Amino acid sequence: MADTKALKFKPNHQVLPKDISSPFLEYLSPRSTLAPPHPSPLAAQLMNVDGITSVFFGSDFITVTKDSGTPWAHVKPEVFSLITETINAGTPIVNTVENKTGENGQEGAEQDTLGYDENDSEVVQMIKELLDTRIRPAIQEDGGDIEYRGFHDGQVLLKLRGACRTCDSSTVTLKNGIESMLMHYIEEVKGVQQIMDQEEEMAMKEFAKFEEKLRQQKGPDAIASTVGKGSLDTAEA
Repeated sequence: MADTKALKFKPNHQVLPKDISSPFLEYLSPRSTLAPPHPSPLAAQLMNVDGITSVFFGSDFITVTKDSGTPWAHVKPEVFSLITETINAGTPIVNTVENKTGENGQEGAEQDTLGYDENDSEVVQMIKELLDTRIRPAIQEDGGDIEYRGFHDGQVLLKLRGACRTCDSSTVTLKNGIESMLMHYIEEVKGVQQIMDQEEEMAMKEFAKFEEKLRQQKGPDAIASTVGKGSLDTAEA
């Protein structure tokens, strides 16, 4: 599940303030690091590093994602240095400001979507319990998080965040690991679907186009002729 475009840092320090109800905050653009309700000076500095595309804060970890054209060797020392300086200086990682504009700069949840809700059916409570106790720890270990988005017609709707949001294997992770576990324990569950934002859908389509172009260039035997299993699938633009 881990993604080579994402690196997780554990600063041995609380990252998200305890008064924030969301279990994570995700910054996907430089503007989002300045916008209400939770601007972050550290996220702003990290997004200024060449090649960095997003910053994700969990309760006690930070995940930084880069584009495929930038080697980690070029950016990791600066990223590590910025995080260390902020922690050592005791500067707040995240601020909370009044949201007068109505703009939500950060990706986050009003509350933990896996939390208890008295309006949930018994099946939904069981789904959330399994996701929270069995699935979430593994995803957080990889530098991401998971959101529950609904249960309709036997399908559990989920969204992966942080490192797991960008990895090519995220769909496989959902279909295999999470789906089989939920279906094993809860007979009402017939499948799992990953919810994607518009930008993510466009990125996936672009990747599919790139893969198709690569196949056409190399010919129909491209996969068989590449050295090492899966080396074509992991080729980066």
